Amino acid sequence: MKIKPFHQFFDCCVGQWRSERTYHYLSHGEIERSRTEFTVNPLTASLKEKVFKDNEYDVVDDLDIIPGFQLAFHTVSETGEEVSQQLNLLFAPTQENNGILEGDYLRDRAYEEDRPIISHFRFIPETRELLMTTKYTKVVSVDSITLINPTLRMRRILNYQRPPEDGPLDQVRLAGFGVEQKM
Repeated sequence: MKIKPFHQFFDCCVGQWRSERTYHYLSHGEIERSRTEFTVNPLTASLKEKVFKDNEYDVVDDLDIIPGFQLAFHTVSETGEEVSQQLNLLFAPTQENNGILEGDYLRDRAYEEDRPIISHFRFIPETRELLMTTKYTKVVSVDSITLINPTLRMRRILNYQRPPEDGPLDQVRLAGFGVEQKM
């Protein structure tokens, strides 16, 4: 697998970031703006093993090829609501098709539900886009991070009403858009 561009993407992600986002709640016609400050630090080998164990996932032999991070963030919405969270996550590549890397995205704590979760990721090196798809109980979240340069990322979040098994993702409940700059 060609994982050098994948690792370069994540090397750029380490550090302190500020995000300005707009969320469109299509389910009830509301628009909300927020600011998030977050810190991304690499995970130690022992924390990577913990994330694998929390998700009952076979630990990979070479942990160095698995990008893993501790993400801590604090969000303040324009209404004054504040949310803080810290979680550990990692990306385990499983296949490469035509240069596109795919695999499992594991977290010790999910955003929508407080539990370990395994999601799917796809990394497109030509556009430096990381696309993560998570099936929660009520929604399916499709989150895109595009690295424009080492200090600027664009973010797109679409939450769909979770369809019946194998149904199409066609009922958008939330659309979020953001600009993330390294501080």
